[in-house]
Amino acid sequence: MPPPPVRKSKFDALVTEADAVSVDGWDFSWLDGRATEARPSWGYQRLLGARLAQVEAALDLETGGGEVLDGCPALPPLMAATESWPPNVAKASARLRPRGVVVVATEGIPFGDNAFDLVSSRHPVTTNWPEIARVLRPGGSYFSQQVGPASVFELVEFFLGPQPAEGRNSRHPDRAVAAATAAGLEVTDLRSESLRTEFFDIGAVVYFLRKVIWMVPGFTVEQYLPKLRELHEKIERDGPFVAHTTRFLIEARKP
Repeated sequence: MPPPPVRKSKFDALVTEADAVSVDGWDFSWLDGRATEARPSWGYQRLLGARLAQVEAALDLETGGGEVLDGCPALPPLMAATESWPPNVAKASARLRPRGVVVVATEGIPFGDNAFDLVSSRHPVTTNWPEIARVLRPGGSYFSQQVGPASVFELVEFFLGPQPAEGRNSRHPDRAVAAATAAGLEVTDLRSESLRTEFFDIGAVVYFLRKVIWMVPGFTVEQYLPKLRELHEKIERDGPFVAHTTRFLIEARKP
């Protein structure tokens, strides 16, 4: 008689599934029913769409898979986007090309001076304020929703331990205002919110950390297996793991 099949534990099954699924693009629908994150009250995509409908030339930086831009009902006659991660470049190109958007595979901003009425970016990893100011036309604006300070740090510090104050405050909106001002831009709007985030199973945590790679740099299941098992047991015992996402909206105009 052949030996009976080995049944995976719940932990092993959840982790194996989440470690195998694709994390290309910037679509988090795999987490539906497994994690929740409150959304900022201002509605970034709606506000971006209204601005795109009123300009002639726009640039979306770090567009990911193009999901946010494609969700805007009207795009200007000249619309460009940048993305540096190859899997996302392919996704964004396929999604946005039918709408006339040129997707450039780059980490920089390889465009001429005074080229765009609007530059936008949702959740940029970094913001190159001098370059943004350079490519904006006079009267043009930069419009962005950004990750704020100590975002989801309850999860970060579970894996990495207490983080220094510099790391906790590195994305503070006050720093963005100072950098924008130093680049010659005038900040016309600034809003920030702290939003409840819940992870209902360890698979959601694995998927999130694989996708949002800067949260726990170099994260792999193998490296953090003991901490993952500890967190799984905590969720099973106490319910969803609760963290808080921070977001801020900033708009800055070139005089």
